[in-house]
Amino acid sequence: MNTFLIAIIIANVLFSYKGFKDYSFFRKYEFHIGSIRSGEQIRMFTSGFLHADITHLAFNMITLFFFAPVVILYLGSWVFLMIYLASLLFGSLLTLGLHKNDYNYRAVGASGAVTGILYSAILLRPDMMLGIFFIIPMPAYLFGILYLFYSIYGMKAKNDGIGHTAHFGGAIGGYLITLLVYPDLLFLNPLMVSLLIIPIVILFILIKLKKI
Repeated sequence: MNTFLIAIIIANVLFSYKGFKDYSFFRKYEFHIGSIRSGEQIRMFTSGFLHADITHLAFNMITLFFFAPVVILYLGSWVFLMIYLASLLFGSLLTLGLHKNDYNYRAVGASGAVTGILYSAILLRPDMMLGIFFIIPMPAYLFGILYLFYSIYGMKAKNDGIGHTAHFGGAIGGYLITLLVYPDLLFLNPLMVSLLIIPIVILFILIKLKKI
């Protein structure tokens, strides 16, 4: 297994476990608009290594485990790391932009970074098939699109403390960086490039209409 991937998973597990056991640690490093706007920008990064609970952590790390090898194989370890970290920050920046006036807004999770890797992998290997719950077969591109539609639901519900807005920032990061590094995809698979941008476009339409 790739060293960068192992290091990222271990960092998420250790940081999240510390947060599970230490409430003050969790509060100190979570994404919190009021704290970030008062100067604690480090939270935009550290919040990506905290999780709401074991299920949240497991879902993100399992998703990363399955999709990261595709990105590493096609683009290399350093580009994988770049996409992961950039997608994390893209997610935090989008969240800050959409919730800048909600000083009590809080969120945690590696979802932005993981969604960036997910979108990158699907662009590179749109023919992948997944086993949802290890049973139900589903094309990877469909999973990616449904994942973002679920995120729209989570953004509207605002009831689980998970950084759903970050999913979209991460998806944008993974999408753009992959196309910048490997622009031939625009010509090799224009249909997939078009399909994967649909939920992102829908999100911004909903924002424009003030539905979110």
